[in-house]
Amino acid sequence: MEKIFDFADKIDIAWCPGCGNYSIRQALLAALEELDLAKENVVLVSGIGQAAKMPQYINTSFFNGLHGRGLPAATAIKACNPELTVIAVGGDGDMYGEGGNHLLHSSRRNPDITLFVHDNMVYGLTKGQAAPTSRMGMETPVQVFGVFEKPLNPMALAISLDVTFVARIFCGDVERTREIMKKAILHKGFALVDIFQPCLSFNKVNTFSWFKDNTNYLPDDYDPSDQSGAFKKSLEEEPFPLGILYQSDQRATFEENLEVYKKDKSPLYKREVDMKKVVSEIMAKR
Repeated sequence: MEKIFDFADKIDIAWCPGCGNYSIRQALLAALEELDLAKENVVLVSGIGQAAKMPQYINTSFFNGLHGRGLPAATAIKACNPELTVIAVGGDGDMYGEGGNHLLHSSRRNPDITLFVHDNMVYGLTKGQAAPTSRMGMETPVQVFGVFEKPLNPMALAISLDVTFVARIFCGDVERTREIMKKAILHKGFALVDIFQPCLSFNKVNTFSWFKDNTNYLPDDYDPSDQSGAFKKSLEEEPFPLGILYQSDQRATFEENLEVYKKDKSPLYKREVDMKKVVSEIMAKR
């Protein structure tokens, strides 16, 4: 298989040796190749952070914006051209901290985009402060007496808001990470995949072995369509459940709900728009 999403020449990747981001990149490259997507129809979107550098290391179009602002940009890109495959990428700080408000409203809107969150339970780019998912008691250069806030549970939050695809995976299992990524990308609607990964430099607690010892896969007979059961499962910790916790096809996407696509499905850039007519139609309905 021709590898169109990787670079022909060696690139300089600014991650620490052994960082979990490398295996996530490996899984994402494999997922994109196996889905046989056209490179020109894939857009990666991110904000700021170590995980947010990912789009620069994939050979396709990307938008890199402000800290925590990946989701609104991704939503806008998809709304302007629904034919694109739009993937947002960020860390647990970027997407659950600075971008937490956008996560809430993306959950409400249900845009047909995929969100991959690299969850290492710490701020890696800014040198080891506690993140929204840091475990209680974790000591950092800022939280010198230990974290006392209860960590955010992104899986429970997403399921309670009826996000239409909610999954968690561990980057140490590249094969299953790749498979979950493929299913998330193919899913019609907002898909959130929380990816556990170790930060070797700034999180000496939640290491590779810690994640391996404190996770387990959902049983084969698990039903991801049961929202109540999925929410209950999402509350389990140490071990954390891995796999697709919840999946639903009962909601229309953000793009399907836009008036501009109800009669004409073609992307906006392909249309000749009579703005006077558009404005007059809007004013007539006021």
